[in-house]
Amino acid sequence: MISNSMFKNTFLFLVCLLAFGVNLKTYAKTATLKQKNEQTIKVGAERISEYASLLKNKNVGVLTNQTGVVNNAQGTYTSTVDFLLENKVNVKKIYAPEHGFRGTADAGELVKDGKDTKTGLPIISLYGNNKKPSVDQLKGIDVMVFDLQDVGARFYTYISSLHYLMEACAEQNIPVIVLDRPNPNISIIDGPTLEMKNKSFVGMHPIPAMHGMTIGEYAKMINGEKWLANGVQCDLTVIPCENYTREMSYSLPVSPSPNLPNDQSINLYASLCFFEGTNVSSGRGTDLQFQIYGSPFLTNMPYQFTPQSNAGAKDPMNKGKLCYGENLSKEKKLTKIELKWLLKAYKNSTNKDKFFINFFVKLAGTDSLKAQIIAGKSEDEIRKTWQGGLDKFKQTRKPYLLYTN
Repeated sequence: MISNSMFKNTFLFLVCLLAFGVNLKTYAKTATLKQKNEQTIKVGAERISEYASLLKNKNVGVLTNQTGVVNNAQGTYTSTVDFLLENKVNVKKIYAPEHGFRGTADAGELVKDGKDTKTGLPIISLYGNNKKPSVDQLKGIDVMVFDLQDVGARFYTYISSLHYLMEACAEQNIPVIVLDRPNPNISIIDGPTLEMKNKSFVGMHPIPAMHGMTIGEYAKMINGEKWLANGVQCDLTVIPCENYTREMSYSLPVSPSPNLPNDQSINLYASLCFFEGTNVSSGRGTDLQFQIYGSPFLTNMPYQFTPQSNAGAKDPMNKGKLCYGENLSKEKKLTKIELKWLLKAYKNSTNKDKFFINFFVKLAGTDSLKAQIIAGKSEDEIRKTWQGGLDKFKQTRKPYLLYTN
């Protein structure tokens, strides 16, 4: 028998459930999202069961560098090349981008062909005068694997190496497998859109300075938009990351290049890289690369440093000269490109006539930004001129996104 009091309590409980049903649904959704975020992200390289069949009994080439790593059972990292060899994949050649296979070469430094001392495999440099693999360099390769860590900026040249690899493989009917990795700046889509008359290795496609895509998504866009020479398309497979969404933050396990040593430099990179086209140092030749800026011509600014030769910069800008500027190593995480430091540096420079060098237009991808700065335009005025290009790009990239929220 159910007593009156038991019936009353049960009735009240059911009423409460109905009253708070929406909140319970919201809680459940939040809990599910939290659980998903707490799962370990598996990068494409680690998901070998998804691509092993594509490599079986094939001669394999691998374009990678020190960022191509997998997390092993010991909690340490193994190179993708070693991982593939351990899994009986017949790797025949390694192809290296800017900074080389081990990632120690300076930006822009000529990287020579060589041999990997650990595996004995030949290393073919795809930087310097040889950015696109030749027919001879691809000889004997049945399938190409690409595994590089991008940082989401147009002028970071790994996406240019991706372009040339896809193009060469398309011309030789060699399939390409891109092992995807998260973009640590995936939330940022910003900056001026490249005008194709300014196309170069630091900007090959009509995209903003920050594209907000993973390198796998970007490969799909290169192919889908027919950006390769003569509109050719390659046989492309992207192995996506597992347990990853666009809203997640991601800290890189390995420095992507010598002058991006930590999360702060990676986040500030796109904003401070414009200084590479000026007489202002972006911190190369110090221990705070892409976290400080300064020059001998900013004498009324508070922070001081003197660039010297180091492992990532043998001959840095303003080497041996006392520079004045700002230290941004404690700056809050950026959610957009910040122009305020570039505008401030130009305004305070005592050498405005030589502030810009020719490389600036290549980095900006447009002649407009330099002209706007010289004309004294405000950041808001400059940003408004970007909006049309940003809106168009966001529509262009939609079909290629792999990680929706």
